[in-house]
Amino acid sequence: MDETTVKSYIEEVFAWLHAHPELSYEEHETTTKLKELLSRNKIKLLELPLPTGAAAEIGSQDGPLVALRADIDALPITEETGLPYVSKIEGRMHACGHDFHTAAVLGAALLLKEKESALPGKVRIIFQPAEEAPGGAKKVLETGILDEVQAIFGIHTSPLFPVGTLGLSSGPVMAAVDRFVLRFQGTGTHAAHPDRGVDVIPLAAHFISALQTIVSRNSDPFAANLVSITRITAGNTWNVLPETAELEGTVRSLTPENRQLIKDRLYALAQNEAEAFGAKVAIDWIQGPPPTINDKAWTNLFLDIARKQGFTLQEAPKSLGGEDFAYYQEKLPGVFASIGTGLSAPNHNPKFKVDPAALLPAAKLLAALAEGALRRLAK
Repeated sequence: MDETTVKSYIEEVFAWLHAHPELSYEEHETTTKLKELLSRNKIKLLELPLPTGAAAEIGSQDGPLVALRADIDALPITEETGLPYVSKIEGRMHACGHDFHTAAVLGAALLLKEKESALPGKVRIIFQPAEEAPGGAKKVLETGILDEVQAIFGIHTSPLFPVGTLGLSSGPVMAAVDRFVLRFQGTGTHAAHPDRGVDVIPLAAHFISALQTIVSRNSDPFAANLVSITRITAGNTWNVLPETAELEGTVRSLTPENRQLIKDRLYALAQNEAEAFGAKVAIDWIQGPPPTINDKAWTNLFLDIARKQGFTLQEAPKSLGGEDFAYYQEKLPGVFASIGTGLSAPNHNPKFKVDPAALLPAAKLLAALAEGALRRLAK
């Protein structure tokens, strides 16, 4: 399949995917479609023992093994783009560009298939479910399908860059994402007699103020860390001091060391504040994806190939958003890049859209990257 044919083919696939969004772990129609497309183009399907998602492999020779990853799930958002291929499913939308990622990686697979016999190794293609859950990457890793892979690469749409621009840098580029829930337990009493109880309202207020000192006083001032309380629940009437206060929030950090520091300090502050007020505290810590940290050597190769492909290069803007591609990077070297898909409303916005003109350049870039990685490993 030549480049002109690939271009029209993946643009058509992209439009279909956009019109048929499916939520995390529900991507059954998407999975069936992808398997049909891969089989139709004589690309070898691999067994991926998950309810959704697909895997394939290109290459006919023994040698190194690298992987390209695309995520396939959508979001529970009602689309407001007015595109001719607008979502056909009310309340669901590809508002983060996973339809673009999937079509671009499929395009790379088609281009690699044309030179399969000349590849000095194999390229494994992963169409991953449930990035938005998050956690689909962990499910893929648990299958063992990446056990022998030596490097993995992925992209993400960027509404900050025009078509033809690539945002990429080595080191941390996206944050570890953790969630916490605290329940302060005091003693309820009449609001007229606070001395007869243990009031969790001022306790919660003290804790919230103290929590901000973790970033301002305990961590490196030049580090990008964030601690936010996003929900407070306490009391249900005006003249009763409640027995409990529940606080929920999120922690974002760019290094494993800061991730652990923040967790340790949060636990210490919560327990010490509770003790000082004569209350008790229970803490639930829900660990999310680790930081997305790009391998330096593979980033340099990615940059070199993107330059040769005619991309304008920008340093990737660091984000305290999370990305479950990071689970792969805990196990093997990897690079995650931001690819310009035209200026637009932000990701996760009902008006978010991408320019299909970016599809073929992205597919060519990923195909060249996979081949270049194999040749470097084969030396």
